Amino acid sequence: MKASEKRQMIIEAIQEKKGHRIVSIDLSEVDHAICDGFIICHGESSTQVSALVEAVEKKLKTDAGIRPHHIEGLQNCQWVLLDYFDVLVHVFMEDFRNFYKLEELWADGKVIEIEEKEEK
Repeated sequence: MKASEKRQMIIEAIQEKKGHRIVSIDLSEVDHAICDGFIICHGESSTQVSALVEAVEKKLKTDAGIRPHHIEGLQNCQWVLLDYFDVLVHVFMEDFRNFYKLEELWADGKVIEIEEKEEK
């Protein structure tokens, strides 16, 4: 599966659980990047962060048979990293996201802000 397809599935899972300020960063053209891309979002509570992580895991496992290589930060749900080798997913609490500013750190990549799904 291509990294772009994986990123799209991750974005859909995050949108379903109403993740905030979803950003996709394409790093495929960046020299010495650690992966092909990041997906970054945040939740309003540790419960929502946990639900976002669970939704991403479930969607990729169910729809593509893919499990994360590693998950870090699930114990406190302030910043959870899901490592899918070519795509890294960062799910933050808003305060941690604002502090670490990964979007600025990796601004050499193509940063795409994803619109949040509206209520039906």
